[in-house]
Amino acid sequence: MEEKLVLSERKEKAVILTLNRPDQRNAFDFAMLRALKEEVDAVRFDADVRVVIITGAGDKAFCAGADLKERATLTETQVREFIFTIRNLFSDIENLPKPVIAAVNGAAFGGGTELALACDIRIAADTATLGLTETRLAIIPGAGGTQRLPRLIGRGKAKELIFTGARVPAEEALKIGMVERVVPAGKLLDEALSLAGDICRGGPIAIAQAKYAINHGLETDIATGLAIESNAYWITIPTEDRLEGLAAFREKRKPVYKGK
Repeated sequence: MEEKLVLSERKEKAVILTLNRPDQRNAFDFAMLRALKEEVDAVRFDADVRVVIITGAGDKAFCAGADLKERATLTETQVREFIFTIRNLFSDIENLPKPVIAAVNGAAFGGGTELALACDIRIAADTATLGLTETRLAIIPGAGGTQRLPRLIGRGKAKELIFTGARVPAEEALKIGMVERVVPAGKLLDEALSLAGDICRGGPIAIAQAKYAINHGLETDIATGLAIESNAYWITIPTEDRLEGLAAFREKRKPVYKGK
């Protein structure tokens, strides 16, 4: 039986999505893009999934970007379709109404780094290397890299990395804010799952609204951002979870949130 291109594994309230083309360094071809989209769509409305973790199969690569062997066979129209597909998929991941953690287990180049940038939080193995290397191939990042990287690490540093196509080791990525944590490779998934557990202690509606407020507020002036925050807060007020949080605090127990 043919191996699935994206593996899905439940771990309590988290789901781990694993890019599964290790012999091709988990590079994206059309088929794997569609497989990842299918998994992302499946968890979007699954109330039992509170956090998504994305990683790569094996210990060498998170994702080496686009499959250049496939790319060499595509027409110009097909290349445009590929870029359209991957850009929309990464935007779907960025806008998923639940936190997404990138567990970067190895090389993440081009679209691999762009995938990590579309996630909310990035945890890298100490053996990982990241980079938007597209200009070395006479193209540019086309799945959000020119927009998300400068917003994350600043305009000047992002230009330096994109213009040079530099490959950034995990510790340097941590220093410049490209990733949030670096851990020994053997502890990467444990760290991601521990963080997922910490997130799951909060109310799911509140976390979804906090993500919405951050993502959309940062794209505006502060007055508009504060209005977005205010509207997001109002959504949490009539929820059962908010009352449960107050009751649990009063009764000195752990809250049981239901996303209602």
